[in-house]
Amino acid sequence: QVQLVESGGGLVQAGGSLRLSCAVSGRTLSSYGMGWFRQAPGKEREFVAAIHWSGRSTYYADFVKGRFTISRDNAKNTVYLQMNSLKPEDTAVYYCAADRGRGAGFTTTPGGYDYWGQGTQVTVSS
Repeated sequence: QVQLVESGGGLVQAGGSLRLSCAVSGRTLSSYGMGWFRQAPGKEREFVAAIHWSGRSTYYADFVKGRFTISRDNAKNTVYLQMNSLKPEDTAVYYCAADRGRGAGFTTTPGGYDYWGQGTQVTVSS
């Protein structure tokens, strides 16, 4: 059974930074493409960033390009989301997800992921 546990969320002022971590257990991280999603109150879960199972490429939602960076450390079985220049509209619960598919592209819809973490709250004050 694959388990994902997010950490690193919290309260930060606008313009600040946070680094989220997602620890994967049960299988080796290198088996999965990984993604980060977020969900604000009253809104649908939306794609934030993904990293290919090979680790060779990444993909971002337009609203985080240049501010957020996704990375993975297969030796630590952990995926990261470095978030800089945070804005109040980034406030949401952030989820990491694992995709068993080993295709060439990226999955940007929640239904394309097989495993999910419980989420970590990120709150950005103005």
